[in-house]
Amino acid sequence: MDKNKFSKFDAVILGCVLIAGLILRLYQINAPLSDAYSWRQADTAAVARNFAKDGFNLLKPHYDDLSSIQSGIDNPQGLRFVEAPIYNAIFAVAYKVLPILPIEVYGRITTIIFSLIIIAILYYLLLKEVSRTASFFGALTYAILPAFVFFSRVVLPETAAVLFVLLSILFLYWWQPQRKAASLLNFTISLICFAISILIKPTVVFYGFALVYLFIIRYKFEVLKKLDFYFYFFLAALPFILWRLYILKYPEGIPSSDWLIAMVNTYEGQKNIFFKPAFFRWVFYERISLMIFGGFLTPFFIAGVLTKLKKPFLHILLISGFIYIFVFQGGNVQHEYYQTILLPPLALFTGIGLGLFLEDRKKFIHPLFVYPLIIFSFVLSFSFSYYYKVKGFYTYPADLNQMAKIIDTFTLPTDKIITDRLGDTTLLYLADRKGAPMLYRTVEQLRDEGYSYYMTDKKEIISQLKIEKKYPVLFENSQFAFFKL
Repeated sequence: MDKNKFSKFDAVILGCVLIAGLILRLYQINAPLSDAYSWRQADTAAVARNFAKDGFNLLKPHYDDLSSIQSGIDNPQGLRFVEAPIYNAIFAVAYKVLPILPIEVYGRITTIIFSLIIIAILYYLLLKEVSRTASFFGALTYAILPAFVFFSRVVLPETAAVLFVLLSILFLYWWQPQRKAASLLNFTISLICFAISILIKPTVVFYGFALVYLFIIRYKFEVLKKLDFYFYFFLAALPFILWRLYILKYPEGIPSSDWLIAMVNTYEGQKNIFFKPAFFRWVFYERISLMIFGGFLTPFFIAGVLTKLKKPFLHILLISGFIYIFVFQGGNVQHEYYQTILLPPLALFTGIGLGLFLEDRKKFIHPLFVYPLIIFSFVLSFSFSYYYKVKGFYTYPADLNQMAKIIDTFTLPTDKIITDRLGDTTLLYLADRKGAPMLYRTVEQLRDEGYSYYMTDKKEIISQLKIEKKYPVLFENSQFAFFKL
């Protein structure tokens, strides 16, 4: 069987991998949006929900936070300019067409579908560049390992951006300049997908190195003389440039992002982590080795990286991913979900390492032990990754849902609420209310600005407000209190 040709056998194998990946991603699909990184997921879902309620104005995305916490500037309209709201609009449309599930479930389903397409692309690229064995294990890694699974079903735009940048790579991979009709179609689709990917998440732009490589292998040393090379990258970047120029008119809707390169928040305040030992420990040991690979698949990934391939294409993908990691060190240490952009090359080279081990098994250990060892490694990696870290990602605090129900009971949809959650917008989202996720001014000042209710779990504030007797207590238990302002 020709290893470079996608066959019916590949369709069956890939289908089985995709089914396994789908089943795992459906775990807790209906859970409230208060699991890991719920504040970021809530902001993303809130934009989609406001599209569904107020109309699809992609130039004016809104979320539930009306405060100045994110940008340092008062934001009474709740403008949200983190990325172009393409991903949000996709699942908002799905919700509008068939509103039978909560909108955040549509967000999860959208991410899941995108991740399954990513798995198929990884399988194809490994099949064409390495071997069928590598393609199976690379796809399987992305499909079933817990960290891959969790970040492939969250309401975040990273997986959407990764899908579109991989589609741009795939279609340029198919591009043959000498075949006019098919060439133009593949070139155009690739260009559009790359433009969409960097609109959704500009950090995927580093995979542009792989696109440059594909131009080089088509044109060799003549690449710098080809207008379509410049045309491609100029047109792909143009929508993002226009978007960034446009949103500068609304600085209140642009959260601070300077810290992403070098800073992390600690209990002692912000610390510079740029190329410090802590950066390497957190990203390469805690995140990649333990959380993502569960420890036991790490040697296979390293073996894959050290494998000499016929072409450097896949290594360029890996280098692109690591350039992203090294540029945004603060963000990657602060938040695990930032590693979502690195997941495809991690899966690719794990597949290559496992394929090498199987295909050259006589060089390592007795062939009789190869398959049990690989199965044992997957089981241990899955278990360690899940129980060490990922299991906690699925948990959500019951008190948040109780607080949301209380807010919903006592307030109108138009009321502005203070939730006092240290900037976390999850409670605002769960209650479907707009307001401030932190007491960023005094209670009196926020009341004068139109805030009507105040939910807090800060014991000292509760005691003080009860002593002052200015604001009636609508609800109180041992955990929190709800005041009318």
